[in-house]
Amino acid sequence: MSRPKALKYLKDKVRGGALLLAAIVLQSVPHQGAWVIVLRSSGNWIPAILVAMVAGVLDWRFRRIPNWLTVSGLAAGLAANTILYRWPGFRNALLGAALGLGLLLPFVLIRSLGAGDWKLAGALGACLGPRQLLSVLLITILLAGVMALVLVIFKGRLKTTLWNIANLVAAVFSLRMPGSEVSLDDPHSTKIPFGVAMAAAVLFYAVGRAVGRI
Repeated sequence: MSRPKALKYLKDKVRGGALLLAAIVLQSVPHQGAWVIVLRSSGNWIPAILVAMVAGVLDWRFRRIPNWLTVSGLAAGLAANTILYRWPGFRNALLGAALGLGLLLPFVLIRSLGAGDWKLAGALGACLGPRQLLSVLLITILLAGVMALVLVIFKGRLKTTLWNIANLVAAVFSLRMPGSEVSLDDPHSTKIPFGVAMAAAVLFYAVGRAVGRI
């Protein structure tokens, strides 16, 4: 399947899944009071999970997270929180988006993180709010670290990677831009699909909430 056809297919699937989910919820609310409670407590997770799953697939297959997905996720997060929680929800969604974009902006500026990953964090922040986003980002960092360790050992680049990390940390603390060998501009650098790690973190956290472990 070509790349444009694959993106169109995923768009149609997301649109269809969202409509189906909305239809089920709307049909169930008059008959099942529990649905209202579920939506009030976890309704903001519905757009977060949908956006994270599509972003993870796109980042895995194409190493790209498109603007249509992140902008839609941001709008869905703001809308869902506003509908469910009124003004406090809207404010919480804005704070979450600002936190996600603010925390990851330095890594985008030094070219160690892609803009798509950065905007995905903002979209998820709008869905989840600042507190839950922080938990998701912590899990994401742990998963990305494990992925990176496995990848560099598999490729035999452990020594080079440790040296590059040291250069990157030195650049951050000295307030200078790192060399191209430790940024996304280096075609030979080991790149981790951060969007995949973030998607897995969202699913892990959502499952933990559902079973009462988080």
